[in-house]
Amino acid sequence: MTTHAPLPDAARLNWVDRYAPRALQPWLKLGRLDRPIGIWLLFLPGAMGLAFAIAHPFFANNLDGTARLLPPHEVLRYHFPWVKLLLFAIGSVLMRAAGCAFNDFVDRDFDAKVERTRGRPIPSGQISPKQALAFAAGCSLISFLILIQLGWLTIALGAGSLLLVAAYPFMKRITWWPQAWLGLTFNWGFLMGFATVTGTLTLPALLFYAGLIFWTLGYDTIYALQDIEDDAMIGVKSSARALGKHTITGVSLFYGAASVLTGVAAYLAGLPQLFFVGLLLVTTHLFMQLVRLRPDSSGERWEPALALRLFKSNRTTGLIWFFSLLAVHFTGFLNT
Repeated sequence: MTTHAPLPDAARLNWVDRYAPRALQPWLKLGRLDRPIGIWLLFLPGAMGLAFAIAHPFFANNLDGTARLLPPHEVLRYHFPWVKLLLFAIGSVLMRAAGCAFNDFVDRDFDAKVERTRGRPIPSGQISPKQALAFAAGCSLISFLILIQLGWLTIALGAGSLLLVAAYPFMKRITWWPQAWLGLTFNWGFLMGFATVTGTLTLPALLFYAGLIFWTLGYDTIYALQDIEDDAMIGVKSSARALGKHTITGVSLFYGAASVLTGVAAYLAGLPQLFFVGLLLVTTHLFMQLVRLRPDSSGERWEPALALRLFKSNRTTGLIWFFSLLAVHFTGFLNT
């Protein structure tokens, strides 16, 4: 079977189906380039790691020997690692493509039995399993060329991330909490971003990373609601199935832990109050997801389209977190 129609969880007007040559569409869909939300959710933790690493005042010496606080535009122009941010963005596209191709290779038999995934390139016959592995290897090789420019600690962390990526597709077979493993994997970029700037890892950075793991555990539990019935029939485990009727309570706890842990991390790192204003906006945004997350009138079924919309809204959550970290550089000027 072959198909060139948009996949169920891709936007109907996505750029791959509208503009890409037919011959390339299966490859772009294998790498999920028709569904960029995953790229955002992989990229944003890395961007946050870079921002967290420089979330402190910068000073310059005056001619009279005194020091002056650098204004925000100078900090962001001269001290924010923009080149590394670009490398992280490219790496996010490539590593998500590699991870998705490997995941689809491992899950090809499961995907053929699930309504939402049976049209993907491997189960639909558009790309062979061997071709998918070659695609994953090629994307990984290019990513490695990016990684070696980021420092030894970051290289070591990047090598460790391969173990997380390789193990993830098997988690749904052995644990009810594969979403927690995805949290470890998707937010690993935060540690890499922080390490490539500072050359070290600190307790606040580790706590912020832990908070982001709970964020992913929450939003990917929502995402798993789309397949909860099919997963039950074919024996795939997920946090959504594990929580059952307690899904809203569980996601509430996950999102609450995300806000608390990132707040504690910011406090220990000495971030100014302006960050916590942003964190309040993050928490509000997460809370609004919970307000909208409701089963149907039977209390047992979930609307897949709603679950997908709420999942995608986490791009906004991540952007608020990222800009909250950048906003700390305005603190000194707001107080003058």
